[in-house]
Amino acid sequence: MVETEKVRCLIIGSGPAGYTAAIYAGRANLSPVLYEGIQPGGQLTTTTDVENFPGYPQGISGPQLMEDLRTQAERFGADIRFGIATASDLSKAPYKITIDGEKEIEAETLIIATGATAKYLGLEDEKKYAGMGVSACATCDGFFYRKKVVAVVGGGDTACEEAVYLAGLASKVYLIVRKPYLRASKIMQERVLNHDKIEVLFEHNAVGLFGENGVEGVSLVKRWGEPDEERYTLSIDGFFLAIGHKPNSDIFKPYLETDEVGYIITEGDTPRTKVMLPIRITVRQLLLQEVVVKPLLRQSVICLKKDFNNKSIIYKKSGLYCYSAIRFLLITRVKK
Repeated sequence: MVETEKVRCLIIGSGPAGYTAAIYAGRANLSPVLYEGIQPGGQLTTTTDVENFPGYPQGISGPQLMEDLRTQAERFGADIRFGIATASDLSKAPYKITIDGEKEIEAETLIIATGATAKYLGLEDEKKYAGMGVSACATCDGFFYRKKVVAVVGGGDTACEEAVYLAGLASKVYLIVRKPYLRASKIMQERVLNHDKIEVLFEHNAVGLFGENGVEGVSLVKRWGEPDEERYTLSIDGFFLAIGHKPNSDIFKPYLETDEVGYIITEGDTPRTKVMLPIRITVRQLLLQEVVVKPLLRQSVICLKKDFNNKSIIYKKSGLYCYSAIRFLLITRVKK
């Protein structure tokens, strides 16, 4: 028999969105329970220096920033647990989330901040050499490639950041870029193009990997499909993917509308989704408390249910809200 637990506020995900929601939910006395998911701390734990987060003029490492957020959330009473959400039922309140296929959580309030997972090229060799030279996290595995030759696939900010980080460890870094240009920000492009340890291979596609007991090289195609197409191999010791991410929203898709990638769609400029669910709102002199929920990831979704004692007003309204990195949802509570 599946174990069932009832909670007031359930948060799925432990990236900046999840921890920020936990901080504000805790301060609002909602007794938040947060499940960390498959990657505790989220994607920022795979980042080295974070230089654009307010309050850290000298910068801070990604893992330390997430540890600070976790500590702050726990300070306000957040119950942080390890576990992965494997199924959901958002058809009605209370909202049901299955954890690790074994335990069912019934939540009055549900905040989804599940983040995204790194994409791979889809090569069979990526699976063959997983943990043997193939990685999607330079800061996690870069240490093992000190004074070795590595390749990074991708042309955006993430790929450039990975390449620069690895250049501080490896003897040589090849940046494999499918297009004839970099999509990264100007400052990151300059750092890569001016780095003496980084060589950018424009208009290249990686089509395979080879090696006896691990990655020893990559098979490349230059200007694929063009008259001057060229195929050759390059000796490397490590192969790092940095080509984007897939939103972890699959278990919510039966109830939420998503785009072709998997990001949750909202109505216009509002944080409201197209899912219509009941919210029970109790009003005390029509004055409510101020709560600011500031998730930092685009795919963060929150389902709110307010309960303020005394007289209750129950009505139907959209119950799921989504925040982008620059949006704030303000729910105000004014004192009696």
